[in-house]
Amino acid sequence: MPNEVAPNLLSWASDVDPGTIEQAARTARMPFVSGHVALMPDAHIGIGATVGSVIPTEGAIIPSAVGVDIGCGMIATETTLTAADLPDSLGALMPLVERRIPAGVGKGHDDRASDRALSELGRPHTDLTPKQERTVASQFGTLGSGNHFVEVCLDERDRVWTVLHSGSRGIGNQLATRHIIGAKSLMKRQAIGLEDPDLAYLVQGTPEFAAYIDDMLWSQRYAMASRARMDKVLSNALFSVVGKGSRLRSINCHHNFTQRETHHGKDLWITRKGAIKADTGDEGVIPGSMGTQSYIVSGRGNPSSYNSCSHGAGRRMSRGRAKRELTATSLTEAMRGRTWNADRASSLVDEHPEAYKPIDQVMADQKDLVEIQHTLRQVFNYKG
Repeated sequence: MPNEVAPNLLSWASDVDPGTIEQAARTARMPFVSGHVALMPDAHIGIGATVGSVIPTEGAIIPSAVGVDIGCGMIATETTLTAADLPDSLGALMPLVERRIPAGVGKGHDDRASDRALSELGRPHTDLTPKQERTVASQFGTLGSGNHFVEVCLDERDRVWTVLHSGSRGIGNQLATRHIIGAKSLMKRQAIGLEDPDLAYLVQGTPEFAAYIDDMLWSQRYAMASRARMDKVLSNALFSVVGKGSRLRSINCHHNFTQRETHHGKDLWITRKGAIKADTGDEGVIPGSMGTQSYIVSGRGNPSSYNSCSHGAGRRMSRGRAKRELTATSLTEAMRGRTWNADRASSLVDEHPEAYKPIDQVMADQKDLVEIQHTLRQVFNYKG
């Protein structure tokens, strides 16, 4: 159940630091926030707005609250395979995934099989440069870096799932950055003072607002379609290694986005920064961290959270602190029994499970937000 930790700020987090509350409280004080800001149990400090926050606004949107990875999210697919179908090691899968799902900062591919899917997305509002057009094509269906990942998991029935985390890649970042800078410039020209410059906003009814919405919605479509493409590539690679298998169902959900919704009798913009929509019956994917379990959930439609829930475990250490305090040796121990990028352990220390909040506690904190359908444990992990 939530606690009111500051005026107009409800928190579901049993483990949240004062800086996170202070940052979220600044957002809650914005004049166009209509109602309370909801902090999910994985909440932690972000840029401008808090990661793991749900922000209801009327007549304006804060571009940095959506963030630079517009439409980042999860896709999980249940397959017909079971644990008994898998080989003792999924080592043969790793080179296939590395080759077919490029990962890393700026990484792309030359595969033009995605041209049709891209044509169905329409065009963003912003006129793209030839270089950006190439980025759109080459990075569609690629993973990215940081905490983006590919996994093969088993649920409590030993059913095999594929799980993938990615967003709108370089083009989403570039479009978001353009509008964030534009919003800050507007604030300066209009002499509007803000507690945090990253809370710069765009007012509904203005050309700048309309341009942002068009670019944001396009980026969300791009991210969702890109995940769907990678998911098919991943499952096909798995089936080729195993020698059989088919897909049963997929769950594809954003956790960095905004959209129009009706809550408490008002038509609002609901911005979920590191949160997923969890209306009654909505299916979602909540990942833990490297070495911990993930969850397939069904939303309970809690009105106090604006029908939302957490998007993951949430960081409890910054990447810099994790690199200082944690080791490749302890990460290797935490990943024992799984096929993963073990040769890159030293570069993945900032993704160590201990850098994140315990996912079990996060799930306990949001019992009134979601119902757990399946609990997934990793057998294969490929990190961006």
